[in-house]
Amino acid sequence: MSEAPSPPHPGERFSVAGKRCIVTGASSGLGRHFALTLSREGARVALAARRRPLLEDLAGEIAGFGGEALPVTLDVREPASVVACVGEVLAAWGGLDVLVNNSGVVIHKPLLEHTPGDWDEVLGVNLRGAWLMAQECARAMHDQPGGGSIINIASIIGHGRVAMQIPEYMASKGGLVQLTRAMGAELARYHVRVNALAPGYIETDFNREFLRSNSGARLILGIPQRRPGQLHELDGPLLLLASDASSFMTGSVVSVDGGHSVTSV
Repeated sequence: MSEAPSPPHPGERFSVAGKRCIVTGASSGLGRHFALTLSREGARVALAARRRPLLEDLAGEIAGFGGEALPVTLDVREPASVVACVGEVLAAWGGLDVLVNNSGVVIHKPLLEHTPGDWDEVLGVNLRGAWLMAQECARAMHDQPGGGSIINIASIIGHGRVAMQIPEYMASKGGLVQLTRAMGAELARYHVRVNALAPGYIETDFNREFLRSNSGARLILGIPQRRPGQLHELDGPLLLLASDASSFMTGSVVSVDGGHSVTSV
């Protein structure tokens, strides 16, 4: 009787080398960081967003350290653009292993000043656009023997209310959490895993000045670790969900927030 094959070394399970990935919203912020992280770990990354010049600059930066990146113009609000984006990646690389569904917008206004157009813009990108992209990528992964991994970038705001957030954004991220669970359950039989990464307050160029203000200091007091997160602290959870190390995870929501959601829900 032959012995069962030995499991791979744990380090190998976390490898994304050679995986074919799409990162939406890759022109700036978290998306740009996710694209760099995956590229540095040996993945091939399609950089998808509306601002083509920024994508081409990022592709050049990735090529500079020996990575492989493909700039792809994408507007997640438009179904034809979504289909074209995924088709371009499939034509270039013959398949798709990972989607990092990161595109998102927020509109900061008092509640009573918001318009139906504001609602449509935020929900159109953050929820409808995420659904369109996840659905089209799932179609491609469905036909592959190895399936694939879809990572929806949610937020701790999808779990409950956190100060200084607006209803459209909260609704979109809460909806994205539920979409993750529904897709994860249905697509599991096809070896397509759907999970969500839910960051808390992560320090970036966009919010650094606010976090150093008196209002930011009060917000930080609500985080059990008493500090904002750093971009590199999202790398481990991202690589977990993108790699085979999460092969028995689907429909999960991984919070990276210093304990903030525990005290806010």
